[in-house]
Amino acid sequence: MNDLNAQTFMAALQKVEETHDVQSLVELFSDDCSLTNLAMSEPLEGRSGAQQFWEQYLHVFEEIRSRFFHTSETDQDIVLEWTSQGKLNSGEPVQYKGVSVIEKEGGKVAKFRTYYDSAAFTPLGKKG
Repeated sequence: MNDLNAQTFMAALQKVEETHDVQSLVELFSDDCSLTNLAMSEPLEGRSGAQQFWEQYLHVFEEIRSRFFHTSETDQDIVLEWTSQGKLNSGEPVQYKGVSVIEKEGGKVAKFRTYYDSAAFTPLGKKG
């Protein structure tokens, strides 16, 4: 089964952002996958790790929408450049950019790494 491609992944992520149901995205990951981002000290592993990763991602936002502006793809890798915009759980608006790197194996996501502008999540100062 070699149907994982950039378009499939992007569509699945956008569906997750709309529905808050991570299952369709988790199904794209292999049983022994690993996922990491800048906030994590150790990667999450396996499908249960993928489910945890995407649930944690959604938990930060009241609403979020990713838009992809550049993709690069080979038989082994997918690179996605994106911008995300929405609201944090606090109601604060958020907009940030990043890059996700996907290593494919056997038609599934074997490794997922994402790098993003973490400054977007840092408070600008005390409110009061």
